[in-house]
Amino acid sequence: MPGLLTIGEVARRSGVAASALRFYEERGLLKSLRSELGRRSYPRSVLRRVAFIVFAQRIGMTLDEIGAALAELPQDWVPEGADWAKLSGSWTSRIDARIAELQRLREGLASCIGCGCLSLEKCRLANPGDRAAGLGAGPLFWITGRPRRL
Repeated sequence: MPGLLTIGEVARRSGVAASALRFYEERGLLKSLRSELGRRSYPRSVLRRVAFIVFAQRIGMTLDEIGAALAELPQDWVPEGADWAKLSGSWTSRIDARIAELQRLREGLASCIGCGCLSLEKCRLANPGDRAAGLGAGPLFWITGRPRRL
């Protein structure tokens, strides 16, 4: 179909595997046109939607969250800068939260994990007297930044 991109062209231009594009379509994030032979083709604007999906995933959004955001735009609408700015408006706080988490992890690598014991359960610095044992299993100090109560 003239003026349309094949799935291979979209994959090549976006850097996203054709299998991922088919998966996004199954999830309702993308929409293709089908030829008489059932071959997928996409309008050029799909490249913007794919870019949005890729960036949204990189900041930690789930596919359900991405789908909800994209549902605010009609499938046949060619999104403009203002549309993307509106959809990505909440990303700054998510990115800041991820940066803070990564900084905590980096500090942990240098202190707790760097000590060699690799065990918050037995570590006398992070968990003296095994005070956190009653709060349940798992990396509570990393997930919450501190135990619920000691």
